[in-house]
Amino acid sequence: MDRREFLNVLAIASAAGLPLASREALAAADGGKLYDLPRFGNVSLLHMTDCHAQLMPIHFREPNVNLGIAGAAGRAPHLVGEHLLKAFGIRKGSVEAHAFTYLDFAQAAKTYGKVGGFAHLATLVKSLKASRPGALLLDGGDTWQGSATALWSNGQDMVDACKALGVDVMTGHWEFTLGAERVKQIVEKDFKGVVDFVAQNVVTADFGDPVFAPYTVKQINGVAVAIVGQAFPYTPIANPRHMVPDWTFGIREPELQKAVDEARGKGAQVVVLLSHNGMDVDLKLASRVSGIDAILGGHTHDGVPQPVEVRNAKGVTLVTNAGSNSKFLGVLDFDVRGGKVAGWKYRLLPVFANLLAPDPAMAAVIAKIRGPHEAKLAQKLAVTEGLLYRRGNFNGTVDQVILDALMQVKGTEIAFSPGFRWGTTLLPGQAITLDHVMDWTAITYPQVTVNEFTGEMIKAVLEDVCDNLFNPDPYYQQGGDMVRVGGLTYTCTPNESMGKRISDMRLAGKPIAADRKYKVAGWAPVAEGARGEPVWEVVTKYLQDRKTLAPVQLNLPKIVGMEGNPGIA
Repeated sequence: MDRREFLNVLAIASAAGLPLASREALAAADGGKLYDLPRFGNVSLLHMTDCHAQLMPIHFREPNVNLGIAGAAGRAPHLVGEHLLKAFGIRKGSVEAHAFTYLDFAQAAKTYGKVGGFAHLATLVKSLKASRPGALLLDGGDTWQGSATALWSNGQDMVDACKALGVDVMTGHWEFTLGAERVKQIVEKDFKGVVDFVAQNVVTADFGDPVFAPYTVKQINGVAVAIVGQAFPYTPIANPRHMVPDWTFGIREPELQKAVDEARGKGAQVVVLLSHNGMDVDLKLASRVSGIDAILGGHTHDGVPQPVEVRNAKGVTLVTNAGSNSKFLGVLDFDVRGGKVAGWKYRLLPVFANLLAPDPAMAAVIAKIRGPHEAKLAQKLAVTEGLLYRRGNFNGTVDQVILDALMQVKGTEIAFSPGFRWGTTLLPGQAITLDHVMDWTAITYPQVTVNEFTGEMIKAVLEDVCDNLFNPDPYYQQGGDMVRVGGLTYTCTPNESMGKRISDMRLAGKPIAADRKYKVAGWAPVAEGARGEPVWEVVTKYLQDRKTLAPVQLNLPKIVGMEGNPGIA
């Protein structure tokens, strides 16, 4: 965006009534030339991931708790707030500080405006592709799920939007919750000849045959570039197994090395892994698999400003993670000489809707998708007096609302809600609409359940999920956050071993009895055949009964042994 274009955006913003402070902040951002990226090298890759079907500009607060333990302690991506700013040399109070941290979020959001939106992202993609001939747009997955229109259209809205955006290569995770048949239908029909869906680690359960192409090779300015796909390895565990009954997943490290070597053998001068492992898994993988120039990662929603360089047997692999919710676009430029990478540059660009004019063609696509549903989506359920957000290892105010709704509507003393990392943020005073509730809950297995669990079973559930988050070996982590808990209080010691991290569980101040049964509400059951109303109906009823939602009081565990950890504010 040149200065003339930027001043035009400012004029539009002024005419639209954007506050003076916002205009001044945008002017300061222009002074920093946020989107001024001179071309470098001869191979360019653009990377988006985990957009979770967010077609419109939104607010999204980064976490204030993202703990790293063992070898991950004190290292990216486990840095929050001022620790992250210091590590990457970002000025506090800047537009980048707002993009990458939770600091002063509500006020900064009012100053800088919303982020993401496919129409604004399209403008940035087109600009970068124009300045970088041959550049590819890679999508790391978690694209076809996360909104009402994605759920109601069985992912078709995002398929159409991604084709219009110009996605070249993709891998997946939540896509598989549409079911194996639907995924294959999209890959073999909608994407045929347009988008390559790659996943070296998805094979048939019977004979181990590949379900998708393991990689694709593209020519960029005379350079052969291999994009290897790595779908989320724990899909049948974290999500319902019955949705992909005939496929197996996994990290499949030896098979990955074979795919990399094969691509090199066929002439690839650059090899990139398009990964949905999660960043901690990718960091370990990069140390054990050689021949990969860069891992463009997703799943854990970490907005990491610069790559981590990881040494392995044959050189160095760059490991990145590009955030979520259409909020960021990664730009990786390689200078390839003599058949190998001689240099590189990387930027993770925040997508600020007030700084990027909407692309008219994409805006028309979005209007066609959302138009028939606008009245329903805009249904006002309540007004929030506090900040509503989801991210954080142990709870978020969005999840607390869901927990409170489950306990109130279903009449239970305890509630569980999954540690999902997707879901938009609302500012104090903002109306909560059905659109927002669906952003928080729109999945293909949304049933609310009520069960009786013994205290022993409750502890087992908490221990199991906690190990998924804090196991010191990244290959045993699944990348979500801790299950959110309503009614029950407990102590968590992340550095302890499996079975010893959860203690002092209490209900109304009294210790949980191992042999006593407790009534527990939850949602998103992975078992086949579960029955119950969709969770969005429960949350909608809860909000409509209140009309005004007071600031939410978070139910958080007592955390032990994490003093001084830069992954907690």
